[in-house]
Formats: sequence, structure tokens, C-alpha cells
Amino acid sequence: MNFESFDLTGKIALVTGGGGLLGRQHAKALIDSGAFVWVADNNFASAAEFCNELMNHAAPLHMDVTNEESIQRCLEVVLNKKGVIDILINNAAIDPKVEKDQIFEASRLENFSLEQWNFQLNVGLTGAFVCSKYFGGWMAANKGGVILNIASDLSVIAPDQRIYRKEGLNDEQQPVKPVTYSVIKTALLGLTRYLAAYWANKGVRVNALSPGGVYVNQPEEFVNRLCNLIPIGRMANADEYRSAVQFLCSEASSYMTGQNIVIDGGRSIL
Repeated sequence: MNFESFDLTGKIALVTGGGGLLGRQHAKALIDSGAFVWVADNNFASAAEFCNELMNHAAPLHMDVTNEESIQRCLEVVLNKKGVIDILINNAAIDPKVEKDQIFEASRLENFSLEQWNFQLNVGLTGAFVCSKYFGGWMAANKGGVILNIASDLSVIAPDQRIYRKEGLNDEQQPVKPVTYSVIKTALLGLTRYLAAYWANKGVRVNALSPGGVYVNQPEEFVNRLCNLIPIGRMANADEYRSAVQFLCSEASSYMTGQNIVIDGGRSIL
């Protein structure tokens, strides 16, 4: 089998939210295929610590995706250092964890604050738009490139709130997956299709990847409930999306644009 079309040698990529759990996996996937990766994150220390592991294959960038000037500055840094940007992965997002963050009543729609709504949309959706505007705009004006938006299985299905339930709480107190997450991930698909059509004649391909839940030592009760909804019967390992990222960011997917690839163990087919 010929894997030359997966080769990203010489390509320059940027991953937003690159210091996070999946951001690190996306970066490693690109590096494994030969790319140099800018790991952009609002938590510069996390990005820098991760890049130290990657030696000379990556460099950290402090990027606040809610700040247009920060995004512009990062593009300038990338172009000054490397002269080009070939791949943008819009990965930055807020994903509140019920157990870790103790989000209970405040997560419910009736109590969800406008402040949190605006903040989370600014990070996960507006940030992807502004990054695409600048990095994708440069690609379209020059030699083309690839944009990959990281969505979620919750871009195509609604969250099953039963998996978050806590014993001893009445319905009004039960924690839920906040409305923002599903809205943002669904909207990213609309942004994907729009950009794919808008820049189709400029050599910029835009696709989305919708991962399912990743196992990171969540409480056993939650894991069991979620796994019962997944035909394969388990959550994903963090590295199981790497090959999809390599496919979507390389010439292996040269005839694909505007699409959403769902990898969720079959959860969304039920």
C-alpha cells in the first residue's frame, strides 16, 4: 500500500488549544506525518511544556482565541518564522466536566448564565471563525491549505443527560451537559460547510472531525452508562483519532471538503 499521500513533510501546521488532551494528540499526529506544528494555547506554560517533549518538531504560541489581535499576532509570528501556514486545526473549546468542575444546578438551561453562554461561544465558535478568517484567509490568498474543525459526536446527536445523573438529587438539581457544547459543535459543521464552499476555488479544503468520548479515568458509574450507549462497548483511547487527523490534513483526502467525519464507536447510529 502507498502511504505517500499521507506525507506532510515540510508542511507548517497550527493547532489551537494545542496544550489540551486532544490538542496534543492532533499535534503528535501531524508531527508523525512530518509536519512542523505550532502549539497555540492560552495556557502558554502547558504548550511550552508539551513542546519540550517534541524537541524541534514544534513550538509554543500564546494565543487567546477570544482576542482578534492575539490571533493576528500569532499569524505574523508564524509567517515571520516559517513563511507559510499550510494547516489549521481549530481545536480550542471549553468542555466543562460535571465531576471535575462540580457543575450541578448551574449547568441546567434554566440557570445557565448569559456570561457563560457568551464566553464558551467566543472560545469554541467565534475563535474558530476568527482563526479561519486570518489563517485560512492567508491560505486562500496564497497557495491553499487545509482547515480541520474539531467538532464532537454531539454535533450530530443530543447529549443523553441520563449519564450525568446523581443519586439523591431532584430533577431541578441534576447536572447536565450544558447547552453551549452541543450548540457550538453543531455550529462548527455549518462553519465547515460555509468555508469549504467559499474557498473551494482557492485551494483551501475544510472538513470537520467529530470524536466520541475519550477515556481519561472518569468515574466508573459515568463510564458504564456511556459505554452502554456505544455499540463497540467502550470509550475511545486518546490516540485513536490520530490517523483520521493525518488523513484529513493530507493529500490522502484531496477530494474531500465540507464533510464531517464521525468517529464515536457507533454511538450516533443508534
